[in-house]
Amino acid sequence: MGDFDDLLQANRDYAADFGQGGFDGIARAGIGLVTCMDSRIDPLGLTGLKAGDAKILRNPGGRVDDLTLDALVISVHMLNVDRIMIIPHTRCAVASNSEAALRERLDSATGQDTSWLTLPVTDGQAAALVGDVQRVRAHPLIPDSVRVGGFIYDVDTGLLSQEV
Repeated sequence: MGDFDDLLQANRDYAADFGQGGFDGIARAGIGLVTCMDSRIDPLGLTGLKAGDAKILRNPGGRVDDLTLDALVISVHMLNVDRIMIIPHTRCAVASNSEAALRERLDSATGQDTSWLTLPVTDGQAAALVGDVQRVRAHPLIPDSVRVGGFIYDVDTGLLSQEV
């Protein structure tokens, strides 16, 4: 049995009833969503959206870094996005650990010095969220007509709360 046979079989089952072919790639609901890579987060489900409705950008901590900003500019100007949601979450390892603690865990797990690796840690999730929202709003290629909000997703209740 191959390393990915179970997933390939699941994909064949998925494809047997696949009805999403022919999409043009635009965000049909006009949503751009930035969130964490955490597997407890279902970005479409938690917002009531479906495939094709949103552009979803995921990274550790759900932060707005340079690459995320580039993707948001493309999403706004080429893919129909006119609302952007930035959604970090509760009990996030990146937001709840210091850089030293995360680096120690990585060094131990890899057996190597990871001091060169960029870690998106924060001094506080709320302050980081405010800064990320402001960074998007201030970007010269994201027009004022694009609405940007900052939210926290509670991984224990499934609820979103708007913070910014």
